Amino acid sequence: MTSPHEPGAPGRKNLLTILLLFAILLMFVYAVFGSRGVLRIVQAEQQKHDLEQQLVKLQQQQQQLENTIERLRHDKTYWEQLARTRLGMVREGELIYHLPDTDSTEKR
Repeated sequence: MTSPHEPGAPGRKNLLTILLLFAILLMFVYAVFGSRGVLRIVQAEQQKHDLEQQLVKLQQQQQQLENTIERLRHDKTYWEQLARTRLGMVREGELIYHLPDTDSTEKR
């Protein structure tokens, strides 16, 4: 008195359950590892953060360079300071004393 579909029904239910679990697993794997997955989003966020930090550093460097340009255009004492420190220039009548480094005298 059993119907012809009853003996096959538990097998079909198991197969359907396995197929559904497999499909869910595939969707989960794609959601995590796919081209628009969670890992890719986390990597993109990290890259965005790194680029923003690099941008801040470059903007600071640009501001420093603009300040230097402005000083070069208008500040004569800055010119003198650069001439003394970078070119070793002196005013007429000035004497320069070169003292030996303390490190070089200690090594002897």
